[in-house]
Amino acid sequence: MTMNPDLQRERENATFHVEKITNMLDGGKTRTDRRRYLEAVIERDPTGIFSNDDNHFLHRTQRHIRSVAKGVRLIELCRKLGIGDECGGEITESQDFQVILEAVGDDVPLALHWVMFQPNISSLCDEEQRARWLPLCRDWRMIGCYAQTELGHGSNIRALETTATFLPEARGGEKGGSWVINSPTLTSAKFWPGTLGRTANHAMVIARLIDGEGVDRGIHNFLVPLRSMEDHSLLPGVTTGDIGPKIGYNNMDNGFAMFKNVVIPRRNMAMRFAEVDETGKYRKKHVSDAASKVAYITMMQVRAMIVQGAAKALAMACVITTRYSAVRKQGFAEDGKTELQVLDYRQQQHRIFPLLAASYAFYFSGRKLWTQLKNIEEKLIKAKPLNKAVVSDVHATSSALKSFTTTVAADGIEDCRKACGGHGFLSSSGLPELFTTYLQSPTVEGDNAMLPQHVIRVLLKLVQAVQSNQGVEDYKACDSYTLVPSLKVVVHGGHEQCNAITSQDMCQLPTLLSAFRHRAARLVVAVASQMNEDVTVKGSSMQEAWNNALVAMGKASRAYSLLLILQDFTEGIVEEQRNQIIGRPEADVMNDLAKLFALYWMEKDMGEFLEDGYLSPGQAKWVASNVNSYLAVIRKNAVALVDARDISDFRLKSALGRYDGDVYPHIMAAAKKDPLNAVDPGPAYDPALKRLIKGGVGVYSGTASRL
Repeated sequence: MTMNPDLQRERENATFHVEKITNMLDGGKTRTDRRRYLEAVIERDPTGIFSNDDNHFLHRTQRHIRSVAKGVRLIELCRKLGIGDECGGEITESQDFQVILEAVGDDVPLALHWVMFQPNISSLCDEEQRARWLPLCRDWRMIGCYAQTELGHGSNIRALETTATFLPEARGGEKGGSWVINSPTLTSAKFWPGTLGRTANHAMVIARLIDGEGVDRGIHNFLVPLRSMEDHSLLPGVTTGDIGPKIGYNNMDNGFAMFKNVVIPRRNMAMRFAEVDETGKYRKKHVSDAASKVAYITMMQVRAMIVQGAAKALAMACVITTRYSAVRKQGFAEDGKTELQVLDYRQQQHRIFPLLAASYAFYFSGRKLWTQLKNIEEKLIKAKPLNKAVVSDVHATSSALKSFTTTVAADGIEDCRKACGGHGFLSSSGLPELFTTYLQSPTVEGDNAMLPQHVIRVLLKLVQAVQSNQGVEDYKACDSYTLVPSLKVVVHGGHEQCNAITSQDMCQLPTLLSAFRHRAARLVVAVASQMNEDVTVKGSSMQEAWNNALVAMGKASRAYSLLLILQDFTEGIVEEQRNQIIGRPEADVMNDLAKLFALYWMEKDMGEFLEDGYLSPGQAKWVASNVNSYLAVIRKNAVALVDARDISDFRLKSALGRYDGDVYPHIMAAAKKDPLNAVDPGPAYDPALKRLIKGGVGVYSGTASRL
């Protein structure tokens, strides 16, 4: 491979061992080796089905067909490789599955089967139901999706309209009773669920349970067959289809579904936490207060995946933009002859490096959140005691991190595209599809503008505990406990100030963490104070006070997210060094990224650090100068830091971000490959353009006739 000399020089000048950070990101050298092996399996597959070379030139229907074929071949390869054998044949439970899935470098329409459908069966169905359905899922006979969102309602699940009405055997139901699933209105049509349109043959449908007495028991889960498992034909009363082209993510058949008197067995209701007997009598099962939150576990695990996905998607954009900025030349040095690398411009560094830092920061937060949720899941499965505060707290964490990281990643990918100039607008840059496909993330699994309410609802209880000095100890194992030192000061009218005496002090991570802790605590208390004043002084209702505080909640949630992320980043670096996954040089460059991340966001939100006097005007000036300084510090390691992600050219799908830096020949090759260039003259010449040039339809005759 011939290497671009600028990229080669960048790599030679790195101050750390790239492979060590790659190993850290993978979870160790063994995992790195395994990932590279699995990626090679996909790239070298003799069927050629995994090729992404002509993706940009395929119609959406062709992309969907091909991506389903990729998914099927992927499952076939997993079986041949024994992936999932260690999990009783459950391919998607294997540690290798996510790795080989990412190696495909394309979206697979089967995804909601393992992301939402199977986890719902595992967490919400009783033992007999799990024993009946999970083997069918394992063997890919039953392929499912999660059908919650409707045309008229999304996250407001209490307003969902789909109904599941109990039908006793005596009135025509099946033996033991049945449910009749109906979409009573147009707005009750299920709309948006991934995998629903053309792929799934079953759905976990969220519907209003109407029991044998005609009582609406609220929202419950029902496993509804959609299509025959023999020939994939729609079953009686079921209508499904794809919702049509979207901004991106068009491999996925996000679908609609309507139900007209669809009859399913009584036992197709998920019955781990509630049941309806053969007479139609509804009964909630007795479960612990914490265990009752198991319904949230699936959602939170998906959010953890989304946080991890934010880190990976943002990293891909940074890889492309950083490498291209090292290869691309713009302007001249003082000698008037030497062209300058775009990456040497401080403005370009300011556009890219904070995003690069964020991609690493998000990695540590996503990893920690996933570990927390797996620990909760294990306790639920083993019926171990669970602290209610811990379950609520991790719900707040997942909500905060999902909202913040996906917002930053979506905006950041687009910023990276713009930082590549005109070539970033090319599909062959890889950035447009990366961006448009990622744009779903700020909306799915909770709209980012609404999730802060979940965060603040939990944090306000901690504020109350601190104010009353009762129950604070319950939060010791919680993420939010980090707020307690500052909350104790703020709620009692005290005042904290930054203790930085010099500009260098302002760069110390403990100093930065204290600042972010204070800011988050103060903004949460400000929400509580505002609501209290609205209710007690202005006479507002609680609902009005809550609505009035939504903007403040958004600010507080963002501040809390940044505190968690910075804390996870710094603790993660220490842990990796302690475990000898990385050495001192790698820890140093990671700490440089953590400092840049904190300083950048402090400067961006400076008003919130100044408004109560926590920072002085002089300290605020240090922040801006230190951001500039750390851009220069990161500069020498920028290419090595994106290389450490070890994202292959096959997965990157970018002419601009190639590892070898051979950018311009590949841009031109992609242009020539366009089917529009297949014939000459172009396909629009005859008859349209020919009529204009040769036919004379545009010739000026000097007169005009009135039409």
